[in-house]
Amino acid sequence: MPSSETIAHLHLVEDEPDMAREIVTSLEARGYSVSHSVTAAAALEMLRADRGVAVIIVDRMLPGGMDGLDLVQDLRDEGIATPILVLSALGSVDDRVRGLNAGGDDYLTKPFAVAELVARVEALRRRPPDTRATTLRVGSLEMDLLNRTVRRGEREVPLLPREFKLLEYLMRRPDQVITPAMLLTDVWHYRFVPQTNVVDVHMGKLRHKIDDVGELPMIHRVRGAGFMLRAAD
Repeated sequence: MPSSETIAHLHLVEDEPDMAREIVTSLEARGYSVSHSVTAAAALEMLRADRGVAVIIVDRMLPGGMDGLDLVQDLRDEGIATPILVLSALGSVDDRVRGLNAGGDDYLTKPFAVAELVARVEALRRRPPDTRATTLRVGSLEMDLLNRTVRRGEREVPLLPREFKLLEYLMRRPDQVITPAMLLTDVWHYRFVPQTNVVDVHMGKLRHKIDDVGELPMIHRVRGAGFMLRAAD
């Protein structure tokens, strides 16, 4: 929950009154300050003037001739790097990729539990600074966030969507111990930490792809703690 001394301000762009009311009420109950716009044009004007917003929540389908993805793209084109959560009833893989490529940081499909929306907002607030870089590099490992590609040296590394998210999380935190609980919370968006080996299974597959035969390992298991990514050279 946000500190009472530094109340985080969020902005919601949502045209459905009941949905907006429920989201605002839930976020304010968590200690956030929330402003609200109904159209993308109104939100753009407000967000240009107020750069102190911690997270922007944008419904994809909006009235007025400018949809949510247009708003996201305009914000990014103007250099506004505030984390953005896109809400949409369109839940296909192509729709989610389109939302992320427009500049969204996360994509939540309707219908959803408001508790999950709150969890995703809090996960976006925990991200380290400079999350809008379009390329991440750790040693010989390079990730292109726009084209969703990964290379280790001259070798392209094909990854499934979940593996891509896991690797992105590690690459934003090189040389840090990443616990399974952190991954379950921030990548899988669990509100609690269940008894599961899902992290070990996915990390095993990811390590096999990143650390090919004959290459020095980059993803290391830290016994009793979790995992760490560090440059091999």
